[in-house]
Amino acid sequence: MAILLNCEMKSYICYKNIKMNKSVLFLWLGISLFFTSCIATNDLIYLQKKNGDQVASPILTLASKPYRLQTNDVLSITIKANDPKLVTIFSPTNQGEAGKSESGLYFDGFTVDDHGNIRIPVLGEINVNGFTVEEIRTKIENQLLADYFNKEANIFVTVKLAGFKYTINGEIGSTGTKTLFQDHLNIMQAIANSGDITITGNRKAVTIIRQLPSGIEMHDIDLTDINVMQSPYYYLQPNDYIYIKPLKQKTWGTGKTGLESMGTILTLVSLSTTVFLLLKN
Repeated sequence: MAILLNCEMKSYICYKNIKMNKSVLFLWLGISLFFTSCIATNDLIYLQKKNGDQVASPILTLASKPYRLQTNDVLSITIKANDPKLVTIFSPTNQGEAGKSESGLYFDGFTVDDHGNIRIPVLGEINVNGFTVEEIRTKIENQLLADYFNKEANIFVTVKLAGFKYTINGEIGSTGTKTLFQDHLNIMQAIANSGDITITGNRKAVTIIRQLPSGIEMHDIDLTDINVMQSPYYYLQPNDYIYIKPLKQKTWGTGKTGLESMGTILTLVSLSTTVFLLLKN
């Protein structure tokens, strides 16, 4: 009898241990899921000091290199003189500010063709491939002074890109091709103009795809690191493509915040309990 009671006691203790171990296991899995599914604050903050140095110090940024024109770029060229009538023949239209809109520049701007040339009335074809806008301005002014005007005419030429165009896609507030009327643009400005990266976007590996005369380059930059300002990809070039990859938390679907993750855990526990009770009965 004593032996039987002893065996039953051991069985009961083993059962309780197994039950306790399962409870501990489920608790451990729940805690692990909670912490691994949440998105850490350090993954969301831009331009952090990664070395732990909190002392304020100047940030050395790379200067934006002048952009050199490529095929399919569009230029806005304005030629002025003391007598406006003298230079009207060099302009394709005379629409004032309306002609400076994005659609106006698309139709009336000077597009770089497949041979790297633009066509200006009277002046004819001018090769601009690989030149900066400042070099093109000087080239046009020199040709006008050499062939058509003297210095007293006070020829004034302005050459600009017809908008700074870039394309952004992925985990961003507003995707698509954007055009800003400014000469320089950095990655932070482009993201702000596109509605910021979503909470599930990977700020540590933002991909920049850039078309160069030598081919296409792809590079990932970490926007949570303040040293990204020293990257040659921090300043964008016209026609850059920006891709924001998703964090793994979005793929898991476990929740982006602690409350969402806790809700997921409670749902799984409730589902597991229901299945267990159904199978037991």
